[in-house]
Amino acid sequence: MRRIRSIPRIIRINKTTAFKIFCAFNNGEHRIIDFTKLFDKLNFRRDEMRRKIMDPKIFKTVELSDNTLSWPSVRKTIVLRSGKTFNVAFDLDPIVLYENSEPDVKRNERYKIGRLIKEEREKAGITQQELAIKSGTTRNYISRIENNKSDIELRTLRKIIELGFGKELELAVK
Repeated sequence: MRRIRSIPRIIRINKTTAFKIFCAFNNGEHRIIDFTKLFDKLNFRRDEMRRKIMDPKIFKTVELSDNTLSWPSVRKTIVLRSGKTFNVAFDLDPIVLYENSEPDVKRNERYKIGRLIKEEREKAGITQQELAIKSGTTRNYISRIENNKSDIELRTLRKIIELGFGKELELAVK
């Protein structure tokens, strides 16, 4: 199992199709939650409330609430020790959702700066060490960026592109 550095939270629902939900998490990852697998793994059929979201019409009513997935039409009553009761929408723990999801490779690939740097470096016919020297970084850092093991600051990206490759950095928002 992959170790999670911080609690994963869903910050956006990208798309819902059948029983799959495509989400963006707060760590920058886009992931796919396949509920057909989750229904079996978490025994949704054995619980009356959970079974409700197995209905395609109800499943489509999913919303983002408090950084997790919630179904407002599926309600549950929570009773505190004090006797106070709350009627809340059914939701799922974002850690469970993260751990039972898979990377959305297509969507994540668009943000892989490391792949772009590696391709550009190979086109230029230079080593990681040569690129590091030209751009004022280290070979280890270039390797981590190329393998998407490290985030990169815009200033460093600019140094790699402009000083390391002798090209202009151009960013676009679409």
